[in-house]
Amino acid sequence: MAPTLGRQARRSHTGKVVSRGRPVRRRFPGVPDLERAADRIARITAAPHDLVTLWRETTDVLTAAVPFYRTPCWYTLDPASLLMTSHFHDGMPEFPAEWLHAEYLSDDVHHLVDVTRSPAGISTLHEVTGGDPSASPRWRANMEMGGDQELILGLRTRTGEVWGALGLYREPGEPLFDGREKQFLTAVAPRLAEGARRALLVGEAADPEGPESPGLVILDERFDVHSATPGVDRWLAELPDGDADAGRLPTALLTVAARAASGDGGVAVARVRSRGGTWMVLHGAPLVSTGERRVAVIIEPAHPARILPLLMAAYGLTERERDVTRAVLQGGSTAQIADELVLSTHTVQQHLKSVFDKTGVRSRRDLVATVFFTHYEPRFRDNEDRVVRHRPVRGGPVRRP
Repeated sequence: MAPTLGRQARRSHTGKVVSRGRPVRRRFPGVPDLERAADRIARITAAPHDLVTLWRETTDVLTAAVPFYRTPCWYTLDPASLLMTSHFHDGMPEFPAEWLHAEYLSDDVHHLVDVTRSPAGISTLHEVTGGDPSASPRWRANMEMGGDQELILGLRTRTGEVWGALGLYREPGEPLFDGREKQFLTAVAPRLAEGARRALLVGEAADPEGPESPGLVILDERFDVHSATPGVDRWLAELPDGDADAGRLPTALLTVAARAASGDGGVAVARVRSRGGTWMVLHGAPLVSTGERRVAVIIEPAHPARILPLLMAAYGLTERERDVTRAVLQGGSTAQIADELVLSTHTVQQHLKSVFDKTGVRSRRDLVATVFFTHYEPRFRDNEDRVVRHRPVRGGPVRRP
């Protein structure tokens, strides 16, 4: 839903004056403009930004590429559950509680999970209501704040992981979002998803939440360590063939750094088995805004999604009940869950009945709401506070001791 903003003019972080009360009329861009916009987004998302910087810089590009009303609505989602972990609406530090209830408790259309798991990964409220959204409470809420059209884009990587969503709005009387604009947004969605994933890693490396938090190493043009986040020595020691005492960096780290610095502006990723036999993931990205060519490498343990052990510990679920619950959180139907887990629909229903008993709910919707408001809303609200205090945004559910 579009945020409520005042009617005074404000000066954006770029120094440009924009109106909070009225949309800025912009020309609709041509194909070359969209191509340039896609190139700019590729460069922005390749750099290891913090999340708010990523969203703000991308918003500047979208402002010229795809006209919208007021401000975009950016979300991060946990790819294991497709539940919201943060939002960023410039000018609205707190997401209204009634919007969260509408997202997870209402019988409406155009929920984030429905769009992000759909084959297209993008849709408008007008499309899903057959051109007449007037019966949708979501549309009526948008209209109360001056919006009419709503477009939602799922931010999915090329491998299918969902890391976020984008909501864009237009006021009554404006042209509908057209095929060319939706094609552009779909094309840049994987870049935005990868950028969001990287931004969350950068944030957690800079402000670790626990011993399993990732580490960040900045290498100079000679591939010597320029700087590093606290605790990264632990991960460097886990990588094979490195020797900190001798000043020798692990081969895997140097390889990823070299690929990231190759000049194509891309991001390098490698999965490496540690000395202890576990898997670690390295993400390399070039840094070119400093005037000196540097490379950032993020090191993280390849651990399972946080929500899975949390569900088993909090509710005493079995592994199969956990898998069924995860699929329900992601919006899967009984038939889809049965197909994914290679079970009969009857067995899925039996597992669901057991899950309902253990979690104290009576329906799938109640199950989703219980998991969100118990394990994700605290993270969601804490991230709002972190944005205000200029602290890194975190992903996933709240970690319990």
